Amino acid sequence: MANHKSAEKRIRQTKKRTERNRFYKTRIKNLTRAVREAVEAGDQAAAEVALKNVNKNFHSYAGKGILTKNTAARRVSRLSQLVNTLGSVAA
Repeated sequence: MANHKSAEKRIRQTKKRTERNRFYKTRIKNLTRAVREAVEAGDQAAAEVALKNVNKNFHSYAGKGILTKNTAARRVSRLSQLVNTLGSVAA
């Protein structure tokens, strides 16, 4: 166990950050999954709504420093391409 007051504080901080990171990591996976499932189901309306939600949240996370700006842009771009393929198949 920790022998110093500063070490005890670091343990508390790590615990708090780990919990926060787990929340965001799970949220990112769930948002991504919603888009992919809508595309697999062939539901373009649901896919576009889910994509809009992903775009908003990922860029918000980039602003908070959870994702880097380029990572957020790359992930949104790839999901957009996926949703766009659904539109081109329907047309």
